[in-house]
Amino acid sequence: MDNIHILKPQRIEDERILDDACDWIAKIDRGLSAKETSEFQTWLYEKPAHLAQMLNVAKMWDKMDDLERLSDIFPENQVQRKKPSLFIGAVAASLVLAFTLVFLNFSHFFTTTPQIVMQPAESTYKTKVGEMDTITLPDNSLLVLNTNTIVNMKYTNDVRILELVQGEIHIDVAHDESRPLSVLANGKIIQAVGTAFNVEVGSDIVELIVTEGKVLVEDKSTNQFKADVANHKVKLPKTSLAVSKGEKIDLDTVEKSAKQSTVVKLDPIDIISSLSWQEKKLIFRGESLSQVVHEISRYTDLQIELDDNEVLKQINVVGVFKTGDVTELLVEFKKHFNITHEKTSDNKIKLYFAS
Repeated sequence: MDNIHILKPQRIEDERILDDACDWIAKIDRGLSAKETSEFQTWLYEKPAHLAQMLNVAKMWDKMDDLERLSDIFPENQVQRKKPSLFIGAVAASLVLAFTLVFLNFSHFFTTTPQIVMQPAESTYKTKVGEMDTITLPDNSLLVLNTNTIVNMKYTNDVRILELVQGEIHIDVAHDESRPLSVLANGKIIQAVGTAFNVEVGSDIVELIVTEGKVLVEDKSTNQFKADVANHKVKLPKTSLAVSKGEKIDLDTVEKSAKQSTVVKLDPIDIISSLSWQEKKLIFRGESLSQVVHEISRYTDLQIELDDNEVLKQINVVGVFKTGDVTELLVEFKKHFNITHEKTSDNKIKLYFAS
């Protein structure tokens, strides 16, 4: 019997649209042929969900470059220059026109040169379990905190420092070559002057995904780096490990140095799945039930355990869940997997196959 379980017919359709949108982003990234341009326009016209998903993918995967390429498909002189709401535009105009209007809004926003604030600043940002927060930093960089995250921020006239104590962040870095932004995470330094990337601190791994530009990575403790900064050694050397747009690396914080770790090229769909938490969604594309439960548990105070059954643990799950919605999760598990649960304490449940 097939061990892959797909949740809800609507989720099958949503997953297909997501795959299609990511495929189009990848094609736009390398350049569309005349035939592909026509096919893309046709695809956008088919369903409103295509436009909505395309916008979500474009925003998460590449806020600027791909949207600029989309403007080549729909020239600015073909639309009226006004600023309608996204939803009103999508309903009142054709899908292609609405898409172009939205692009113009985003393009204006992301191509505006940010005003760099040079005054020193220091702060700590936190989220509780299940919470997320978006913060505009003093230099107009955009910091997004995932569940159960702590970040210490310190800006001076020479350097921008984010110390990721725990959790996960996504950062859109305002460009400033004179003051590189450095993320300090469990003995690793991740540095950029103007780019976008995602960092998650695990027990023995720091996961880095770059969604725009390039970052440099070095092995260095927080104290070592702060000592370097005090001695005006701000920038990482050019010989540091480079990780570029669309690439991921798991930085071992126990045994391997950064340069011994493997940089992996990701498909757009993998990046969207990894960053779906920003939309308060978790996308699973065949992960084992053990992995699914581990990920979902990050967003709730409820402890979820699996029965000691290898068949149960290795069930592969395909679906989209709201972060922290354990009730929906349990309903789907019962309906599709014949998995039930029992409450073993006030904040703990155990999953097992129903008899």
